[in-house]
Amino acid sequence: MKTLRIEDYALIGDCETAALVGRDGSIDWLCWPRFDSDACFAALLGTPENGCFRIAPVDEAQVTRRYRDNTLILETSFETKDGAATVIDFMPVRTGASDASDLVRVVRGDRGTVTMSAELTLRFGYGSVIPWVVRLDRETLRAIAGPDMVLLRSPVELQGKGFKTVGEFNIAAGETIPFTLVHSQSHLPLPPAIDPAEALIATERFWQNWVAPARGGGRFAGLIHRSLITLKALTYAPTGGIVAAPTTSLPELIGGERNWDYRFCWLRDSTLALLALMNAGFYEEAEAWRDWLLRAVAGSPDQIQIMYGIAGERRLTEWEVPWLPGYRNARPVRIGNGAHQQLQLDVYGELFDSLHQGRAGGLSQSEAGWNLQLALLAHLERAWREPDEGIWEVRSQRQHFTHSKVMAWVAFDRAVKDVERFGLPGPAGRWRRICGDIRADVLTNGFDTELNTFVRSYGTRELDASLLLLAEVGFLAADDPRFAGTVRQIEKRLLRDGLVYRYDTLVSEDGLPPGEGAFLACSFWLADAYVLMGRRTDAERLFERLVALCNDVGLLSEQYDPAGGMQLGNFPQAFSHIALVNTAFNLSAYSKPAEQRAERAPDQEKA
Repeated sequence: MKTLRIEDYALIGDCETAALVGRDGSIDWLCWPRFDSDACFAALLGTPENGCFRIAPVDEAQVTRRYRDNTLILETSFETKDGAATVIDFMPVRTGASDASDLVRVVRGDRGTVTMSAELTLRFGYGSVIPWVVRLDRETLRAIAGPDMVLLRSPVELQGKGFKTVGEFNIAAGETIPFTLVHSQSHLPLPPAIDPAEALIATERFWQNWVAPARGGGRFAGLIHRSLITLKALTYAPTGGIVAAPTTSLPELIGGERNWDYRFCWLRDSTLALLALMNAGFYEEAEAWRDWLLRAVAGSPDQIQIMYGIAGERRLTEWEVPWLPGYRNARPVRIGNGAHQQLQLDVYGELFDSLHQGRAGGLSQSEAGWNLQLALLAHLERAWREPDEGIWEVRSQRQHFTHSKVMAWVAFDRAVKDVERFGLPGPAGRWRRICGDIRADVLTNGFDTELNTFVRSYGTRELDASLLLLAEVGFLAADDPRFAGTVRQIEKRLLRDGLVYRYDTLVSEDGLPPGEGAFLACSFWLADAYVLMGRRTDAERLFERLVALCNDVGLLSEQYDPAGGMQLGNFPQAFSHIALVNTAFNLSAYSKPAEQRAERAPDQEKA
């Protein structure tokens, strides 16, 4: 069977986990019951034998698909020589105290009569564990393996064949035939059956009611709404944590080993996510994300991590899955993420900027939250001079990354603003002096006067796309010649085929073999820099180029391969969609995220 492209998948989810549905009608990825649970469908990273659930015509078909307007309900339509049918896929948002999670597939006949095939291959433990399947009644099968139980309910006559559950059926125009999967813990009583038609109505109402208050966006409103729905789907509702992506190990280079588990929550995403949600009017979600941040980082200041689990878990031990060959043989498949143990000084700036933007946006505050910030600053006052692994989580030796130093400056700068604007207690004078020390250090060691550009790390002449944020975070004015020079050098050396790469993996040591795609969030950052510099035409041209890379249902991965014309990396990627929303607001809205972050004190030195 031909391997689908990453962009051939679409997302469905219930705000606690998510599944990827291919254009061929196969669900090839699902971790149940949480984003970070073991996958029971892992064909995405292996073969159909590693778990999938396919419903599609027996005969060859033309395929189109769409989301129902302003929902996460996917409709995949198949046109055959005998007729047409649509598979409607969705996951009802969980309600009440039950731990059960449902996935519903409704086959609808649209024209003529179509012979359909259903094939369910359940494999718990990331595609390795074959469950014990029994028939409970004419329409119900139960599969159990250890702690996991899945029920399949359908009126279609199904049978076991080669450790799979298979069946064929005819669907005529005007008919609907449902298939429901429900996951629960195996020691609990059987979860009650849901009514698929009622669940479809309730799910459509949930998503449309949720996105209805979204504000702003102008001509980009449709793009913004799709990205906001995607962000909501990647939010773990019980805690408010936003996962970077629902997948692991989709490669940044086909056949390469830059394959990481993104089913966790990164502090790196915090400020931009908060601004995207607040500017769109979703203050409840923004406050839930802010509260998750405060709970996650609570504890000893020197133990702050760059990422946490969806409930704030700290131990994210990385291991490799030997039985999965990887997407298009990109090994290894990794579970967990070893970068959680790295030192990244930039997370302090992201955290402080998030909390400052939350205060500026009117989110409720607590004394305990400010006390935690005071303790973090006391630690950062000593730590900012240390080398670290940087925003891109290099797996080589630590370096003095310019972006890391700038974000340490951001932490103290936002603390000063919090004292001055909101009357919070703190030694603003001392913090202002530390800002001056960090600034002098960066201007002395992080700027190459000959090239007229800031550099990736002290002592090198390499570039890094994170330097595009220098004006946005307020470290420099957008009209500063040094920022303009940095943008020119990035355009010259990191902009290829109209897209921005994070850094040059051929010359920048990061502990991994070279090669990756263009980083989509960084490309949006360049558009944001153009907006701040007054280069609006360039910003709009780049934005149009980027949104054209969305797949047919409006989703983006982490990276893009211009040569191969395909998306790369984990999918869909929260960071890419956050960046899309913020750039769209920068181009269309009164509240521009880039200007909100770039707020500069009147007396802030320019030299």
